Amino acid sequence: MELLNPLVDALYTARTATYTGTAGSTDAWPAGAQGVVIWATTNAYVRVGEGVTATTADTPIPAGVPIAFKVPNGTGAPWRVSAIQAVAGGTVYAKPINAQ
Repeated sequence: MELLNPLVDALYTARTATYTGTAGSTDAWPAGAQGVVIWATTNAYVRVGEGVTATTADTPIPAGVPIAFKVPNGTGAPWRVSAIQAVAGGTVYAKPINAQ
């Protein structure tokens, strides 16, 4: 099992966003994190990356279950988490991490 290392730098604070049938997105983080732990208050579809907007074709996650996602290698631009409801609106929570 690999342990996760939450980033404690002020640049990588936890962020939230609300979503409904319209995607909601967190504020962006600077490049540098290896991953992000995401959980949501309702079943949702999520996407992680630079300037992303979630759709129902993205990765589904169940309510209340924290899941670690890799932050995709991009251009080095800021990245974010976006979510859209599976059935009902809610809030997505995200915290950048590195592998330990």
